[in-house]
Amino acid sequence: MLMKILVAHNRYRYRGGEDTVVDAEVDLLRRNGHEVLVYLRDNEELSRMKNHHAALQTLWSHKVVADVTALSEKFRPELIHSHNTFPLISPSLYSVATRLNVPIIQTLHNFRLICPQATLLRNGVHCADCVGHLPWRAIVHRCYRNSLSQSAVSSSMIMLHRLLRTWHTKVTRYIVLNQLCRDKFIAGGFPFDLFRIKPNFVDSANEPEWVHRSGGIFIGRLSEEKGLKVLAEALLQLPDSQIDVYGKGILQTFVEATSSFNYKGFHGADELQAYLRQAAYLVIPSTGVESFGLVAIEAFAAGTPVIASAHGGLREIVVHGKTGLLVEPGNSEALARAIAFAEDHPDEMKVMGREARQAYLSRYTPDINYRQLMSIYREAIESMTRITTHALPFKRSEKIKLQKIEL
Repeated sequence: MLMKILVAHNRYRYRGGEDTVVDAEVDLLRRNGHEVLVYLRDNEELSRMKNHHAALQTLWSHKVVADVTALSEKFRPELIHSHNTFPLISPSLYSVATRLNVPIIQTLHNFRLICPQATLLRNGVHCADCVGHLPWRAIVHRCYRNSLSQSAVSSSMIMLHRLLRTWHTKVTRYIVLNQLCRDKFIAGGFPFDLFRIKPNFVDSANEPEWVHRSGGIFIGRLSEEKGLKVLAEALLQLPDSQIDVYGKGILQTFVEATSSFNYKGFHGADELQAYLRQAAYLVIPSTGVESFGLVAIEAFAAGTPVIASAHGGLREIVVHGKTGLLVEPGNSEALARAIAFAEDHPDEMKVMGREARQAYLSRYTPDINYRQLMSIYREAIESMTRITTHALPFKRSEKIKLQKIEL
């Protein structure tokens, strides 16, 4: 059945995988005949806000309540699909959906709701200190952007809505990208029965070629958790190897100054797919736990094997020795050995590339993803219908009290 869907997303200052996924899902829904209205906030707005105003919006946004209420009353969505809500949309979105009796799906692209840093990473090392606990340690360690105030705001958002049981009572279904993510959130106290697993997808109909491939490539946000410093250390051990680096972010100056990197700047999706089709392998040396790793399946679609850190979603995507190589996270020597193998064994890497393409065709195509998404949507709508049908009416005093809490 065709639906009217309101999609909500807070864009990042540096465009990354989440923004790409949101755009791709909206396009997928529209191509299949659904009417989609997109409600966007952008982190560029923060540059025009006073700090205290931004902090308050992170906890609760009256603007979002007003905006989404007005949009919903006009558009009449059958379902709201939320992606990133931090910091400008905030969990206030969920209460609007509840008050309007519209089912809401929340895709958890990262670990923000159980880790103020969102990456389960502190000082370059995996950290789960806040998972299942009040995240006061994140404030002490200044986990978010090395800022006491910003860490306090991010932690307060988690604590406030945990106490209000927002995560338990206001979200109809959560979408996670793999089993690891589901397990992490359940360990963090989230209701296990609301989770559904649906990976990301990419659209790549053209069959790749495996001739005339050479060299390695890195694509991603140029930030600490992406492992660029580990990659640079690995390349020091391989003086004849260089990696083409595509992206932008706070480590751009570091990348430009590293002689073993060929910095290529920021490019669009079509260009990046062409570069992947020419590369012998993709390197994803992330030290932070990747909830998925969209660029890995972009490489698979291009028939390019992946050398990746063996943790997070990457460990579930890449099969060692079959679709790529897995290395210990943060271990520059192990990464150097994997890159050396890729350079010295081009025929074996081409075989892995063909296997990677088959993995893409069997799991990560738009058609497969659309069927998975529709199943989750239908289940959420049916679940909300059952709740509405069997709910007992509130007394007038109880209804007034509930509205005061939500608004």
